[in-house]
Amino acid sequence: MEITNSPATQAAARSAAASEQSAAVLSSDFETFLQMLTAQARYQDPLEPIDSSEYAAQLAQFSMVEQQVLSNDLLQALSSQLDAASMGQVAGWIGMEARTTSAVPFDGSPLTVTPKTVAGADEAVLIAYNADGNEIDRRQISTSGDPVEWAGRASNGTAFPEGLYSFKVEHRAVGQTLSVTPAETYARITEARREGADTIFVLEGGTTVTADDVSALREPA
Repeated sequence: MEITNSPATQAAARSAAASEQSAAVLSSDFETFLQMLTAQARYQDPLEPIDSSEYAAQLAQFSMVEQQVLSNDLLQALSSQLDAASMGQVAGWIGMEARTTSAVPFDGSPLTVTPKTVAGADEAVLIAYNADGNEIDRRQISTSGDPVEWAGRASNGTAFPEGLYSFKVEHRAVGQTLSVTPAETYARITEARREGADTIFVLEGGTTVTADDVSALREPA
């Protein structure tokens, strides 16, 4: 999927609009401040004139507020540019295959499953779950953590239906379960989008993950 309506263009437009609005507000506020200051000087009590230091303090205070607003605008513009650059970088992920622990689509072709290793385990069992989270298959695998191919067939040779599947590995030692950890599989990234401060990737099949959920990328097989 293509990312249209360039994020950089949108960011630049938002930044320009915000800057124009802030500049207009500052100009209006400054003129109002000068009018008030002029009126204050004109109608002050001649017997008790306002101390010139008060004028200086008021000018300094307004100047500080003005600088703070300008700094905020600059930071906002910088943030928008970084967001646009980030989206430009992750756009290159679209079409790649991401390795995650999320559910991935099975279309009849074997899936590459990468289990984790657990120290002290002398036995490992790969467990497959369907889209409803129900266990549908388990089989013995090596404890080495090397990738294995899940053919998508039951022990009697019957093929499992196409759909989303996820995997876990049960590690055992002397017949006792040590842990059950999620195993990773590959799925193609079809879309990248922003949700708040996060970049969300949509995998083939509709599963969504964040960049932190992706442990590896590879060219499509």
